[in-house]
Amino acid sequence: MRFAPAAAALSLVMVTTASVTVASPAVPPSARSVELQEQGRVALAMGETQAAIDAFEAALAADPSHTALFIDLGEAARQVGLQGKAITYYREALAREPKNFAAISGEGEALAERGAVEKAKLNLAKLESLCGVTCPETLALRSRITTAPRQRLAADVGEGTPASN
Repeated sequence: MRFAPAAAALSLVMVTTASVTVASPAVPPSARSVELQEQGRVALAMGETQAAIDAFEAALAADPSHTALFIDLGEAARQVGLQGKAITYYREALAREPKNFAAISGEGEALAERGAVEKAKLNLAKLESLCGVTCPETLALRSRITTAPRQRLAADVGEGTPASN
């Protein structure tokens, strides 16, 4: 009983501190990081994947808290066929921002491209519940899920492997 007032005061301090840290606004990325990110996006759009990766990594070195760079690195990795590496980048972005629609969609697309369609569908369900069935990320992932198996089959047939075993 003697500790009840102290415990109540401590609880009040903890609740106040927790709510302040949750409510604090995100710090914008540094100008240098944003500049390098834009250079990387231009390079990626031009098909210069290695130049894009170099720019994204330099931007990450300039500002390690810039979460969007992990999504960009994931996109670059997917373009060169490194879906496993892309998934790692998307998961890093999701560890920082669990409700990042682009990261959820990107991870799902990379999973579908790897053939893990059921796991990709889990990402699709998550996106549908968070942003709806018509948001761009949901539509992109749904499209990738429906086309990935056909692309995989076409690649198998194109390599001379029988389509059915």
